[in-house]
Amino acid sequence: MKRYISYICNYMQGIQDNEHTKMNKLRPRHSSPIEPSDFELEHFLPYRLSLLTNTVSQGIASIYSDKHEISVTEWRILAVLGRFPGLTASQITERTAMDKVAISRAVKTLMDKKLLQRETDVGDRRRRRLFITAVRGQAVLREVVPLAQQYDLRLRAALTPAEENALSSTMQKLLQAAFEINSGMK
Repeated sequence: MKRYISYICNYMQGIQDNEHTKMNKLRPRHSSPIEPSDFELEHFLPYRLSLLTNTVSQGIASIYSDKHEISVTEWRILAVLGRFPGLTASQITERTAMDKVAISRAVKTLMDKKLLQRETDVGDRRRRRLFITAVRGQAVLREVVPLAQQYDLRLRAALTPAEENALSSTMQKLLQAAFEINSGMK
């Protein structure tokens, strides 16, 4: 995997070195169907975003996975509940755009590890709110969050402030476009 990521990074760097090539390769010239053998995956935006997300997630996971034996999905749940305590599993699914089944399994695992607890909502007894446990769960967050923040800062250091602002704006535009495209597909 690392070798392939290195290949893609080098390949994309070569594209960046030639602005004309970059614009021609990254933007399809037409929307007509192409042969599957002509499909250049390394230029496919969803693939490139997935590659970036997975690479970053693996980097952050290396911080906590061995010591705390938690998965990427489990970490995301802890991080979300650290910021927004008392969400339901469905609300976590909405906030993370992750698979409902994956969230459900990870919640069960976190509860088995005594990192999460469920409480019945007093206003609606059908709802089960999730909270990080006071001792074990909070200890994991106190240890991992500063390390995750350091990773974030190191990653952001690759960008100028203008690039970081442009990336943030671009990500927001792409997220909005994806929501609109997805809602039109239903």
